[in-house]
Amino acid sequence: MPDAIRQRLSALRVPRGVSTWRLLVPIICLLAGFGFATSHRDARGTELRSPVTANLQDLVHAAEGQVKDADATLAALQAQVSAATRDAGQVDSAVAAAQAKVTPLLAPGGQTAVRGPGIVVILNDASSAPAGVEVDPNQLVVHQSDLQAVVNALWAGGAEAMTIAGQRVIATSAVRCVGNTLLLNGDVYSPPFRVAAIGPYQAMQGRLDKSPGVKLFKEAAGYYGLGYTVESQDRLDLPAFRGPIGLTYAKAVPK
Repeated sequence: MPDAIRQRLSALRVPRGVSTWRLLVPIICLLAGFGFATSHRDARGTELRSPVTANLQDLVHAAEGQVKDADATLAALQAQVSAATRDAGQVDSAVAAAQAKVTPLLAPGGQTAVRGPGIVVILNDASSAPAGVEVDPNQLVVHQSDLQAVVNALWAGGAEAMTIAGQRVIATSAVRCVGNTLLLNGDVYSPPFRVAAIGPYQAMQGRLDKSPGVKLFKEAAGYYGLGYTVESQDRLDLPAFRGPIGLTYAKAVPK
């Protein structure tokens, strides 16, 4: 409390017959005014607790919207570049020769949409814990190792192309989970996780059955109520990979 206010309070004397509240009300108002002045000085005319920064959920939604807008812009620019490249190949023999070399590599690199029979595996979190049992919450969600076990088994079983949550998986794709969400190709996905693979169903199913990681998840699914389903598909339509392709690697610093 400032000295000026402290001295003012100590100097007050309540005469007989005068209500104490008649003296306290002005003092309270004085203190409140001092507090408001201090807040205004600290805030410098701005809000001390801005609702924009206080609401993290709104920030996340806004960021997701910006990413979607940027993705749409990127897709439009990529379409323009592809059209310009095709046009250049028709009038420039050097460009046409380079395109002829690249074209056979597009399909193995996941750069073209594909269609064919295959298999679909769906993994999901448990809706609730088993009744009457104390369970670690981590046992009720799909983990990175569970998804990786399924993906590796499908590749080993002869999968020719694959998507997770509709995103094409290529050689540089990494399956990473944070909590119960999946980070793939720069996007975030929540369960259930749908893994679709084009290839020989029987061979892929056999690899799933033999995978130690998939066996552990199936056992957990039976006990904790996690979701695990496998079904064959006569036709799957998988999109091409549309993200940027690049390799990041370390370089030695010369001494």
